[in-house]
Amino acid sequence: MSSTAQTLMPTYTRLPVAFRRGRGAWLEDTDGRQYLDALSGIAVCNLGHAHPAVAEAVAGQAHTLVHTSNLYEIPHQQALGDRLAQLSELEQVFFANSGAEANEAAIKLARLYGHHRGVDQPEILVAENAFHGRTLGALAATGNTRAQTGFGPLPGGFVRVPYDDIPAIEQAASTNTVAVFVEPIQGEGGIVVPHDGYLSRLRALCDRHGWLLMLDEVQAGVGRTGHWFGHNHDGVRPDVITLAKALANGVPIGACLAGGAAAGVLGPGSHGTTFGGNPLATRAATAVLDTINEEGLMARAETLGSRIRGGFAQALDGRPNIVDIRGRGLMIGIELAEPCPSLVQQALDEGVLINVTAGSVVRLLPPMILSDADADRIVDRLAPLIAATATAQVSPAATA
Repeated sequence: MSSTAQTLMPTYTRLPVAFRRGRGAWLEDTDGRQYLDALSGIAVCNLGHAHPAVAEAVAGQAHTLVHTSNLYEIPHQQALGDRLAQLSELEQVFFANSGAEANEAAIKLARLYGHHRGVDQPEILVAENAFHGRTLGALAATGNTRAQTGFGPLPGGFVRVPYDDIPAIEQAASTNTVAVFVEPIQGEGGIVVPHDGYLSRLRALCDRHGWLLMLDEVQAGVGRTGHWFGHNHDGVRPDVITLAKALANGVPIGACLAGGAAAGVLGPGSHGTTFGGNPLATRAATAVLDTINEEGLMARAETLGSRIRGGFAQALDGRPNIVDIRGRGLMIGIELAEPCPSLVQQALDEGVLINVTAGSVVRLLPPMILSDADADRIVDRLAPLIAATATAQVSPAATA
């Protein structure tokens, strides 16, 4: 290991490749080799790499004004907040720098909401196998004991229930319950898509008890599933939505949206951020939303997702090691019967970037600007590798 590499905390088991440029769905490493990016920086670069609209927005803003702080009005932030409120049908937005920070804001909001209702020890119902981030509050809400090990004592106030299980929520609830916080599709948990109507039933349950319905859309949001938000498939209106990842196509930003009973809970001094919502990030995010809308990329995500899932279903038909091929839009999971971490390196050798999560699920999150030909290349290059994989190997590298 070089002396330079030793200066980085070893929190990632990094693959032996470094990239120097990207264009669309392709990346080029420092040796000039090309790779098809079927991961989009873990659901971040929905518009691919070096998209002209984002590049122009970032460059133009960098030449004008990058940061002032939230002590002053920020017109680009206000414009983006208005846009997100309109898309979500919620009323207020708090901007942060990441998904974990957006989720921390949601957790604080729920607790303050509970205290306003006279609940001294507010509890939030969260799901098994969920992933909400690695800061302490978000980690406590996360349903991954491996990620939590060694970081206790974690904050309390979270009650864990099985995902996609309404009776379990009803049984676990108490007079201290103030909110339900789940992902519309579990990403790190293995691209787990709930049954139709799950979120609708959650909405009805929350309405009946006066709980907040809070949805972590950090991975599923911003058009990836074929709608602006993953919960749009169920036609519900949550009280809180958290966003990040793809919102600015790689420029760090997070957002916590609130409406209904959740609007107005956070006031002056109750929360804050130094960098969140600065002119650079919010202008980039506005360019992303404009581009998705103008280029019809949500419909494209649905079409591409069906094409890729159908391609794998055909190529892997009858293979005994395939448990399931699932997803919505361009959130795609191929579950194998055994752990398959070696597939990440094998795919890299074939010039495709993928990820394995939940031990045995090949996670594909390709960009929404993918061509049909590149969608087919993903299938053609990966299907033979997946078909040949049937035995457990070494532990997978850490993910987002």
